[in-house]
Amino acid sequence: MDKFIIEGPTPLKGTIPVSGSKNAALPLMAAALLGDSPSVLRLIPKLNDIYTFNNVLRVTGTRVDFSDDDNRLTIDPENLSFLEAPYDLVRKMRASFYMLGALLGRAGEAKVSLPGGCAWGPRPVDLHLKGFEAMGINIDLDKGYVVASMDGEYTEGGEFTLEPSSVGATVNLILGAVKRAEKFVIKNAAKEPDVVLLCSMLRKMGADIDGVGTDQLTIRKVERLQGVEFFNSPDRIETGTFMIAAAMHPGSDLTLTGCNPSDLGTFPDFFDKLGVHTEYIGNEIRIVSAPNINPVSIETEIYPGFPTDLQAQWATLMTQASGKSVVTDTIYFDRFSYVPELNRLGANLKVDKNSVTIEGKTPLAGASVMSTDLRASVSLVLAAMAAEGRSEVLRVYHLDRGYEDLEQKLNAAGASVERHSE
Repeated sequence: MDKFIIEGPTPLKGTIPVSGSKNAALPLMAAALLGDSPSVLRLIPKLNDIYTFNNVLRVTGTRVDFSDDDNRLTIDPENLSFLEAPYDLVRKMRASFYMLGALLGRAGEAKVSLPGGCAWGPRPVDLHLKGFEAMGINIDLDKGYVVASMDGEYTEGGEFTLEPSSVGATVNLILGAVKRAEKFVIKNAAKEPDVVLLCSMLRKMGADIDGVGTDQLTIRKVERLQGVEFFNSPDRIETGTFMIAAAMHPGSDLTLTGCNPSDLGTFPDFFDKLGVHTEYIGNEIRIVSAPNINPVSIETEIYPGFPTDLQAQWATLMTQASGKSVVTDTIYFDRFSYVPELNRLGANLKVDKNSVTIEGKTPLAGASVMSTDLRASVSLVLAAMAAEGRSEVLRVYHLDRGYEDLEQKLNAAGASVERHSE
């Protein structure tokens, strides 16, 4: 099992290219199953979750060719015949549950294992299943599998209100409806860039979707969808993570390339309050750190609000701010496994229900810490880079799920991060 050995403190200077978004790529990969011809997806990151989902697709009989050299993924569903996503693959990643909508859309039936993923917080799929039932799909549970079927080739559709709004459920219902529902309306739909990008790809394939980018989507079935060539979007969470990394290290002057700042929602508004210098120039963002960081409290919200996938990194940044701040997660109430690990490095964080209070500024010193999930893992890397001396970050396989070439990118900008196998 790999670990990182990190020497700090290390300011970041130079440039870091932002990779394609994993969270946006997975729905695009599922959508490719709906085409009558191959699709070619560009800017697909080399990540364990991508490789896992490639294998989920292959199980169905789909041909999947991933070119690591140029991040190009070709998906040909011509021979798709096995309408099942098995437990041994789906348990590794919750997003594999998108296969329910994709197989329903493709063939009108599906058998998909209940999902796995990061070990924090309840993220039930009940919302997905209720939405499919509102669409007219028959849903049964059988020994840990969801079995979905239809009484005919199509359903009349209907409407469904997502309470709460959910990216995963919105994606799944879109995939299921575009070829199977006469008319289906999703209310309180997620407006995240990942959902907008999926709808853009499906429209290019020939889908009939109105209301893209709003909280109400209206989908009318089409008989056929064609394969397309389509570009994934830059990873907005990776962008925010590297912005935070630069801000928390005095002496940093970092430029991020290949970004899409418009996908960041309100995150730049909070970032501007820190007192660091930030420039947005086209698809580049330059961050010049300041001697002192202002404490900035945040609450996570659905897009375009502050993303839950950046709250651990923000709390880590606040350990180096001059004063007290509070980070509250209103999306997931159990996403604070990083707190005791940060405290081992010398931070002063206290959790109360779904909030953590950070007393800054605290000097950090190297220690051994344990990763528990994807975003917690990267927050520990950021802290170790700011700490004095040597740190070990254990179980970095979590990072390989969501950050492409992380140590190479950081080291190219002046960090000292070495990967070791235990």
